[in-house]
Amino acid sequence: MKVGVLALQGDFVEHAAVLESLKVEAAEVRMPAHLGGLDALILPGGESTTIGKLAEHYGLIEPLREFARDHAVWGTCAGAILMSRDAHRRQPLLELMNITVARNAFGPQVESFETDLDIPALRDVELPGRPYHAIFIRAPLIESVRGNACALATLRDGRIVAAREGRWLATSFHPELTADTRFHRYFLGLARQEQPWNPLRQ
Repeated sequence: MKVGVLALQGDFVEHAAVLESLKVEAAEVRMPAHLGGLDALILPGGESTTIGKLAEHYGLIEPLREFARDHAVWGTCAGAILMSRDAHRRQPLLELMNITVARNAFGPQVESFETDLDIPALRDVELPGRPYHAIFIRAPLIESVRGNACALATLRDGRIVAAREGRWLATSFHPELTADTRFHRYFLGLARQEQPWNPLRQ
């Protein structure tokens, strides 16, 4: 398996390191041609407006949407914003998932925090019953899920911080900054699945 990591800005190196620790080939994606031969793609954390503008500059927006028609794609933090259909402001978005996202919903950098999450979807991956320790840095909030999208994880107050739609994932937190590889393994499992129904194919 070969998984791409969008490498325009942000913590793409950390995602690549996790993939390589799992014996998965990681490839940095900066141009449309780099999407060829990939089995899945990760959109990393960083600054969503900057990543979006760079993706437009390098002609990546439409190729990324086309890639998502037949492949698993996962956005973390800023990547989750790019995956959304609505971020409450004008900025480049891939508009893939039926989710609405609020940028910097938890406050500035100094308000970053860590917490344990109960994520039922990870119980089959390994270490059943063990909470997932999540790191939130200037994190977005998934305000709502619609259509075929569903919540994967919530905070104790019910606010959504991870969602899935088919083989697409969005997480408000940064799994690449922990030693827990369960979320990456969960994503790789989705990438290996047969192609589900996808609204972009209609």
